[in-house]
Amino acid sequence: MENWLTKRAQLTPKRMAVTDGKEQMTFGEVAAESAIIAGQIDMLQNNNERVGLIMVNNIKGYLVIMALQQLGKTIIFINRRLSVDEVNYQLTDADLDLVLTDDAYDHELEIAQQIKFSQLPQGHHVTPVAEFPDNFVTSVMYTSGTTSRPKGVMQTYHNHFMSAMGNAINLGLTAEDSWLAVVPIFHISGFSILMRSLIYGMRVILVEKFDAQRINEWLIRDQITTMSVVPVMLKQLVAALPDDVNYNDKFRAMLLGGGPTDPLTLQQAQKHQLPIIQSYGMTETASQVVALDPADIHDKLGSVGKPLFPVSIDIRDKFGKSTDSGNIWIKSPTLTVGYLNQPHKLNENMISGWFNTEDFGHFDTDGFLYIQGREGDMISSGGENIFPDEIESIYAKMPGLDNIVVVGVPDEEWGAIPVAVVTGSQLSAQALRHYGREKLAHYKVPKRFYVAKTWYRTASGKTQRRRFKSDLSELIELQ
Repeated sequence: MENWLTKRAQLTPKRMAVTDGKEQMTFGEVAAESAIIAGQIDMLQNNNERVGLIMVNNIKGYLVIMALQQLGKTIIFINRRLSVDEVNYQLTDADLDLVLTDDAYDHELEIAQQIKFSQLPQGHHVTPVAEFPDNFVTSVMYTSGTTSRPKGVMQTYHNHFMSAMGNAINLGLTAEDSWLAVVPIFHISGFSILMRSLIYGMRVILVEKFDAQRINEWLIRDQITTMSVVPVMLKQLVAALPDDVNYNDKFRAMLLGGGPTDPLTLQQAQKHQLPIIQSYGMTETASQVVALDPADIHDKLGSVGKPLFPVSIDIRDKFGKSTDSGNIWIKSPTLTVGYLNQPHKLNENMISGWFNTEDFGHFDTDGFLYIQGREGDMISSGGENIFPDEIESIYAKMPGLDNIVVVGVPDEEWGAIPVAVVTGSQLSAQALRHYGREKLAHYKVPKRFYVAKTWYRTASGKTQRRRFKSDLSELIELQ
């Protein structure tokens, strides 16, 4: 395919490409400025095909991404919220010797060249690459590493293009859309928005920091049509939205990913006529591969919907045999070509072109997919499989309870039992236990409840279950 930015700048040079509320640029201006920054990066004379990138959601970071693509570089996206040790591991694993960072990033890393954006030298003229080969790996993002060290997921231009096509077909996205990007660009949910922008020719609104009140004001006054959120963001947005106020009349898609949300939040969203599109996807699939049409949200509450057009989904056991409830297997042109420097790792989860996500789920009789939880999170207790996501979604409706995370701990009698870490007001173990027993099978009700010292979330808003589990010995148990 022709260079996407070059092509877009030729087709619609004067169309608005990106804004952060203060500055805005057309596609023609983005192409011109990206070429200048590409010349600056090229002056560093780094011959490695990969470059590390640490950034926030702002125009400068956006332009550096575009510049690296003009040079034909593979971008290794680094989560700027990681510890120095975690970042250094990824830099070493990716075999990098250059990392570019935003000016506010002040940690010193173990790498040959660590350059802030403002420190880039005077550049020279470079000619952008003419074509983006389908199989070229343009981005690498490290998974959270639920069971092992994080792995670098490689995403090709073909992966991103097919992801954009699936969304266009199923969600009806066009050049007339404007997508607000507050989810981090260094995650697939954020970066995929930038890729779709080039393909569709739509405007992107970059938001560096999530602030529910500010974003609500933006969505009310601006003709923004689409936004990606995780459950904690949606909950804060609807809580901060005045009862008699709705978003602008062009707004048509609040794409919800990153896990289930509670029914109360969905009901509040419906009062404001918010078109919530629950979805399912992962870094390995270049963003969402399943989505729920807003028209089905009443009848299929809790479902993530049906597969997007290019995607096939099946429920099988871990050996690949079909079953009613089990692992979610995916066959999709958006599927990663593999993990960086681990050529055999992907094949461990592949059978005849099908990928085992290691998530558990099932279809209902109408073909809607329901996610039960992550295989690594599942608690096997006395022969029963317990999924923390299910328990957490039930407790989310309990008055006075703000947050809950459920983990499994070893138990001599049952093998493992569920316990919970919570935050809230006027909570007691007795009240929490009573609430659970009214709505859940007794074996699913957490046996102990602990008070969280802090609430661990990833940059995309997901609860970091493993960190709570490692903190249990230091937490106060509710009586």
